Amino acid sequence: MSIENNNKFKKLANARVNKAIKLIKLIGNLSNKSHYSYSKKQSKQIIDALQQEINFVKNKFNSPAGGREVKDFEID
Repeated sequence: MSIENNNKFKKLANARVNKAIKLIKLIGNLSNKSHYSYSKKQSKQIIDALQQEINFVKNKFNSPAGGREVKDFEID
């Protein structure tokens, strides 16, 4: 890994993660029942969607291809 690529990664990671955290906090503001009305089903849909994306990101970072999706071949 070159220093240039690592610096670029760190710069983009810091910016993107901080932006994602801010946006997640804004989503959390929707839980304020004095301003919004929502059902348990709706809140579960939001949480499930966010969790699914977090799981996709984890899988990408843990894959041997470094983020590329690699699926094992399986014949039907």
